Amino acid sequence: MEKVKAFLKRKDIEISLKRYGIDALGAMAQGLFCSLLIGTIINTLGTQFGLKFLTEPVATISDVTYTVGGIATAMSGPAMAVAIGYALKCPPLVLFSMISVGFAANALGGAGGPLAVLFIAILAAECGKAVSKETKVDILVTPLVTIGIGVFLSWLIAPPIGKAAMWIGDLIKWATEQQPFFMGILVSVVVGMALTLPISSAAICAALRLTGLAGGAAVAGCCAQMVGFAVISFKENRWGGLVSQGIGTSMLQMSNIVKNPRIWIAPTLASAITGPIATCLFKLQMNGAPVSSGMGTCGLVGQIGVYTGWVNDVAAGTKAAITSFDWIGLVMISFILPALFSYVIHLGVKKLGWVKDGDMKL
Repeated sequence: MEKVKAFLKRKDIEISLKRYGIDALGAMAQGLFCSLLIGTIINTLGTQFGLKFLTEPVATISDVTYTVGGIATAMSGPAMAVAIGYALKCPPLVLFSMISVGFAANALGGAGGPLAVLFIAILAAECGKAVSKETKVDILVTPLVTIGIGVFLSWLIAPPIGKAAMWIGDLIKWATEQQPFFMGILVSVVVGMALTLPISSAAICAALRLTGLAGGAAVAGCCAQMVGFAVISFKENRWGGLVSQGIGTSMLQMSNIVKNPRIWIAPTLASAITGPIATCLFKLQMNGAPVSSGMGTCGLVGQIGVYTGWVNDVAAGTKAAITSFDWIGLVMISFILPALFSYVIHLGVKKLGWVKDGDMKL
């Protein structure tokens, strides 16, 4: 056992929730940002502004044409796998081999590809790290083991993992449509809290393909956390804190939450209120890239995702037009209501003596 522990330590193979559930998951989200999300944004910009160089095909592969954004989107599997490999501190030959692993896992995982990529990339990467530089023909052995295991696992378990992810995502979306009030609260609170915790809400939403009303509730929850913390901590952090939390991430408050969990009450209760308002009153749907559902106001990606969904729905004929009520709902859910509810609730929390000035200083 001691020899095994020593070997794992030498290979930097750390079997832990932090390494796989936080580092790898967070990196996967970044890979999605740099492929699927950016590709979606490029396509939306090209369509809305009539930029032909973004809408015209730039490549044709096996009779399938790709635009600039289409190429970026098509590379989402390799991008996720390489990002995960980077987070797991893979040596170069393992890291480069992850490109093939990610492509196979994402392709065979179907609509639930991101979740399949997460599991398979972790296993393939750790196996690759285990054999890396252990032989004199490392340049052959390491890629063969990494790609071989990755592709085999993709063939074996990617389809069922993908189907399971789709089933769970579809169940959440169906439940939200059946019970928009209660599921609006649940999805908004859970995804919002995931955004503030050191895990990736974006990756979770992408893995479960959380769109539609459930996606709208997720956007509401994330916005409540980010805008909420930005507003209630303005006295301590001023404009720099407003921007870094409101357009960056509420995860910056995690160390302060550990010290005093009660500072989390206002943004979380705000998300419990804005979630059902989004699903029941404004009927807010996020039908853009699923990763956008877990982004909130971070770089305004959540709002761009909602707008992209509107555009796609109009083009598909499932939505007549983008109305002023749509825009009012998006602005209210994203900015105004989270700020208002968080501020009012925070005043009550402070009056109870649960939170004091300085508790949210960054």
